[in-house]
Amino acid sequence: MESVNAKYVSQKVSRTRWRPVSVSSFQQPEIFATGSWDNEDNKVSLWSIGNYGGLGMEDGFEGDPQLLCDIKHDGDVLDLQFLDQERIVTASSTGGVTILRHHPNSQTLSVSHQWERAHRYPCDNAPCTSVVCSSPEIVSVGEDGRIVVFRADQEGVCRVIENADSSTIHAVTYLRTTEVLTVNSIGQLKLWDLRQQGGSPSKILSLSGDRVPLHCVDRHPNQQHVVATGGQDGTLCIWDVREESSPVALMEAHSAEMWEVHFHPTNPDHLFTCSEDGSLLHWETSSHSDMPSLLHEGSRNSGVTSRSAMAPAGGNKSLISAWLSGDSSKSCLKTSHMLPSQTLSVNSLDVLGQCLVCGTDGEAIFVNRQVLV
Repeated sequence: MESVNAKYVSQKVSRTRWRPVSVSSFQQPEIFATGSWDNEDNKVSLWSIGNYGGLGMEDGFEGDPQLLCDIKHDGDVLDLQFLDQERIVTASSTGGVTILRHHPNSQTLSVSHQWERAHRYPCDNAPCTSVVCSSPEIVSVGEDGRIVVFRADQEGVCRVIENADSSTIHAVTYLRTTEVLTVNSIGQLKLWDLRQQGGSPSKILSLSGDRVPLHCVDRHPNQQHVVATGGQDGTLCIWDVREESSPVALMEAHSAEMWEVHFHPTNPDHLFTCSEDGSLLHWETSSHSDMPSLLHEGSRNSGVTSRSAMAPAGGNKSLISAWLSGDSSKSCLKTSHMLPSQTLSVNSLDVLGQCLVCGTDGEAIFVNRQVLV
């Protein structure tokens, strides 16, 4: 726990995300964004864990997050993603999608563009629950069951799939450049090909038995057919979306709702989950000894790596992911708790390089700068 820094921020933190960094420089992330919820005035804030203002370790500030700037946010921040180095996209409980721009010279944030009421019911706003970015494209989902596609360089909405779901869509992520995955409140995972003009998914996968709501989804950075989800019962599910219609592995993870799941973007034998039960878990699976290293394979063709960075369209199908070995691999699966004892919900996490950040309902941010050591 020596490498964990805690920062109390006087607001419940709903989302945390690292700013993308250059892959070629092997640079560690230094700046991250947070969003708040359930406060009188919600905010999006930018923080630095770098050598802020010339303060060194002798001053006691090494790694301690320092606030760079913030901006008031209309409604709860239900999701937050970096579009690029300077722009952040937020999803609001008011149904809006907003692009914020960071101005490093003045250390301020401003609203670059806003799509108000992107998600709505006939007589009221519907919360926008999740966004995912592949610059300049942005895809949002919401409680209204709509999927909305925007472009950061266009004022209007590019496309709406009106009745994509009859239930709440809780999360969305890219599978490939033209395909997204959504998870909903009746335990379904749906694949959408955005090249198709119809309003139907190209594939539906679902949990068998009770329709447990799924809250979060992430895909393996190098093998896009490998997907992890988590939901209301705290179970970690691993899916093979190529042919299976139900999870290939189910693992008891948390005692309450799992809010986020993330593969490490350049070392995907490591996976992280956080929960309403106040815990943050690090999962590590042992690769086969003859398996080539996957480090950086998912991002060789791009200039930056980040949570929303795209993986290459093909991927090496000959590699067999250790995550698909199913329940028999539990002996090769290690889990560890990454936080000191917590009682309030850990709502969000993000991991990049050696650094992990998470935000809690205990009005605290935790940063770990040696996550894979």
